[in-house]
Amino acid sequence: MRNTISLLLVFFWVTATQAETPLERGEYLVEVIAACGNCHSKVAPEAEDRSMHLAGGFPIKQPGMVANPPNITQDEETGIGAWTDEEIIKAIREGIRPDGRVLGPPMPFVLYRDISDEDAAAMVAYLRTVKPVRNSTESSTYEFPLPPAWGPPVENVPHPDQSNMVEYGAYLAGPLGHCVECHSAPDANGVPDIEHALGAGGFVIYGPWGASVAKNITPTGLKDKSDAEIKTLITTGIRADGSAMMPPMGFSYYARLTDEDLDAIVAYLRSLPAR
Repeated sequence: MRNTISLLLVFFWVTATQAETPLERGEYLVEVIAACGNCHSKVAPEAEDRSMHLAGGFPIKQPGMVANPPNITQDEETGIGAWTDEEIIKAIREGIRPDGRVLGPPMPFVLYRDISDEDAAAMVAYLRTVKPVRNSTESSTYEFPLPPAWGPPVENVPHPDQSNMVEYGAYLAGPLGHCVECHSAPDANGVPDIEHALGAGGFVIYGPWGASVAKNITPTGLKDKSDAEIKTLITTGIRADGSAMMPPMGFSYYARLTDEDLDAIVAYLRSLPAR
């Protein structure tokens, strides 16, 4: 049933150690750390006109594919308004649409599989509040075959220990922030290289801005940067010399990251093997 997750939300609301509600958590996940609008919108979050927010993004063109980020507003015909809570979560974590079709890259399903049950439910709670926008998007095209599934069905995913800074930082930079999606070169099927996560760098990302090259963000690539400089890069895209980084880093989304989450992300990046 569409609202079967409501009991989970009530449970997590009552037992959460933080003061935020599931809806507040969901907004933070969708609009900040996961930066869903970075792909699913053609407007930046700070834009005055947000009428098309989350209603479909620019085509993402990479060798062998043209991905068209779909409408994820509550419109029942062109968005996800007719999907159940469970169907939305399955699409996010497993890449399976309600009609059984498999979704493709660059959605990093190998990472999203590890989004906790609590956070997945919170994301749905927020997406239910997004106003419906009627906007059809074209289907994505791939020159390589998509797998029948991105892995076995996701069952129960516990929430990470937020008191463990490195562990929680890995969760923020991994399943939620999906840093590895850009900062590691993908394999032949467009899947992020998890084995060498965050170390390969060199992945070229094409867009309206031109071509961006993802950097090595293990201690090797960050050795000459202070914690404060790393946080500034994440939240503003401005380097120490004043020059600006290019998209698709979602600076305008990450600008709202909490100090605690930024500390956890930096702690995690510092803990990685130098590659």
